[in-house]
Amino acid sequence: MKVSHRATYGILAAVDLAMNGKEVPIQARAIARRQSIPVRFLEQVLHAMKKAGLVDSTRGAQGGYLLLRAPSELSVADLLEALDGPVFHDTSQNGTGQSRRDTREQLLLGGVWEKVHQAERGVLSAITIDQLVERQRVLDQQQNPMYHI
Repeated sequence: MKVSHRATYGILAAVDLAMNGKEVPIQARAIARRQSIPVRFLEQVLHAMKKAGLVDSTRGAQGGYLLLRAPSELSVADLLEALDGPVFHDTSQNGTGQSRRDTREQLLLGGVWEKVHQAERGVLSAITIDQLVERQRVLDQQQNPMYHI
């Protein structure tokens, strides 16, 4: 499975918003700086996330972005589909079995690829932004150890 930069940046932005924007809107510039994302590209990603109903934006000096859903209710699959379109398409043949146009390879491997797509969807649907936030906190602690004297 290939994941676009757009979707990757959207996931990073959602994690950043979940960590830093619980009550106060976060500016795209601040997210871009923390996540090392080009600000112009991030603004496009955040606009797409807003159109998909995942974030809300507030204009003005104190403006920025907030997640509309709880991080525990927002999955990686939700973000992928919002930013890259229908990633998880149904490859089945409407339950009718074989089609006269199917190649031997499709007949042999079609069921295998369908299982792979279902497994991908299941894994990505099970991973929430909340889980990624926890993972990010662990990584931050490992990179910035506390030294006590």
